[in-house]
Amino acid sequence: MKKTIIINPLDNVAVALCDLEKRGIYEGVTLVNDITKGHKFALRDIKAGENIVKYGNPIARATSDIKAGEHVHVHNVKTNLSENLEYVYEKAETPVKKVVSRKVNVYERKNGDVGIRNELWVIPTVGCVNAQAKLIVEEFEKRYGHDGFDGVFAYTHPYGCSQLGEDHERTKLILSKMVRHPNAGGVLVLGLGCENNQPAAFREGLGKIDGDRIKFLVCQEVSDEIESGVELLRQIASVMKNDKRVERDISCLKVGLKCGGSDGLSGITANPLVGLFSDYIVAAGGTTVLSEVPEMFGAEQLLMNRAKDRETFEKVVKLINDFKDYFRRNGQTVYENPSPGNKAGGITTLEDKSLGCTQKSGSGPVEDVVFDDGFVTRKGLNLLNGPGNDMCAVTNIAAAGCHLVLFTTGRGTPFGGFVPTLKIATNSDLAKSKANWIDFNAGAVLESGFDEQLEKLIDLIVETANGKPAKNEINQTKEIAIFKTGVTL
Repeated sequence: MKKTIIINPLDNVAVALCDLEKRGIYEGVTLVNDITKGHKFALRDIKAGENIVKYGNPIARATSDIKAGEHVHVHNVKTNLSENLEYVYEKAETPVKKVVSRKVNVYERKNGDVGIRNELWVIPTVGCVNAQAKLIVEEFEKRYGHDGFDGVFAYTHPYGCSQLGEDHERTKLILSKMVRHPNAGGVLVLGLGCENNQPAAFREGLGKIDGDRIKFLVCQEVSDEIESGVELLRQIASVMKNDKRVERDISCLKVGLKCGGSDGLSGITANPLVGLFSDYIVAAGGTTVLSEVPEMFGAEQLLMNRAKDRETFEKVVKLINDFKDYFRRNGQTVYENPSPGNKAGGITTLEDKSLGCTQKSGSGPVEDVVFDDGFVTRKGLNLLNGPGNDMCAVTNIAAAGCHLVLFTTGRGTPFGGFVPTLKIATNSDLAKSKANWIDFNAGAVLESGFDEQLEKLIDLIVETANGKPAKNEINQTKEIAIFKTGVTL
C-alpha cells in the first residue's frame, strides 16, 4: 500500500497515509519529524509568508520558514481567510457524463413522491410530551409489533414552546416537513394543548393531508393519551400495511451529502468517492444535496464558479454571506474551525477542511440553492442552508426531502438521522474497529482504486433504498436536532 500521497501536482505538501518515522525518505525528501497518518509534510523548503498548497489550492500561509520534510500543521501555518471577500462569477466548465442507470424498489405516495422506507412516526409539537410519545410507541409495539411496515418511531425534541420569531418558525417548519416526508407511511402528530406551537395552527400549516395517514392527538383533551395514541397508531398502521414496493429508476432518489469527524484522509478517500457518486446519480437524472455552509468557507468560490447561471451564483453568494452575518451577529469569529478532532486527524485550517469537505459535491454544476423555507425540487446538485453540526445538518438535509444521507467520517460516530444515514469511513482502521457503526470502507480506494469502490458504493445505496437497514437503523440511533439561533423565554 502507498504510504504517502501528493493530491495535486501543484501541491507543496504531501499527506501521510500511515504513521511515518523521522528520517524516513518519502516523495524524495527526508522527514524532519515523525508524521502521523493524515498529517502533512513539506515537499520543499517553504518561506515564511508563502502559501501552503494542497488540493491544488492555497490552504494557509507559513508563519515561519518550513524545511523540506518538516511537519506542516497549526504550529507553523495560519489561515489566509478574512472576514469579507469579493466574489466574481467565472463559470467553470462542468463535465457531462454518460452512465448506466440502476433500478430501485420504492414506495409510491399519493402526491407523486416516493419513499425508501414505510415507517410509522410519532412527532411531538412540543418537548413537554416527549415521554408520552415514547410510551405510545412502546405500548403500540408491545401490542401490535410492526408486521407489514418498517418500524414505528418517536422523534423527540426540546422545542415547540417559549421560542420567539425565527426559532419558533423554524421548529414548525422542520416538524411540518417531517410530517410530509415520503419515508413516513403514516404520522401521529402529538400535542400538549397549551404550547406556542399550537396543534390546530400546525395542522392548518400542513395544507392538504391524507387524514387516514396523518392523525392528531392533543394530550390535554383526552383522559388517557397513551391509550388514545395507540389506537390512532393502530388505525394508521392498518392503512400502511397495504403499501408495496414498486420498481423505479434510481433517478427518483434524493441523496444528502454530509461529513463529520473528518480527518486528513477525508479529502483523499471518502469525500472524493462520494463526489463520484454525486456525479453518477446526477448524470442518471437524480438529485444530491450538499449543506454545512460554514464548511464551504474557503472553498466557496469553487462552488460559485460551478453555478449553472448568474442567478444561481447570486444565490450561492447570499448563502455564504448570510451565514457569515449570522456568526458576526453573535460576536463569533467566522473562521473558528476546524474542531480539535479535525486537527488531531491532520486538518490544519478551514480552507484545508472545506476543500476536502466540498469534494462530496463532485464536479457537476450547482443547479439550485435551497434556503430555510424550501424543499429540494430541482434535479441535480443542490446547496442547502444549514450549519455544520452533525445532528442539525442531517435533520435539515432529510427535512428538505432527502431519502438517505451519505455521511463520511474519519473519527467515527454512531449518530444517525430520521432517514438512513450511511457511515462511510475514510480509513480501513476505523472501518475495522467500529464495524458496528460503519456501513462502507472508503479507505479501500487506496488499494483497489476509485472505480471499483464506486460500484460497490452504488450497490450499497441501491440495497439501502430497497430496504437493507443502515447501521444507524440497526442500532436504533435515529434522532433529530432543530437548528436554533435566537432567544428562549
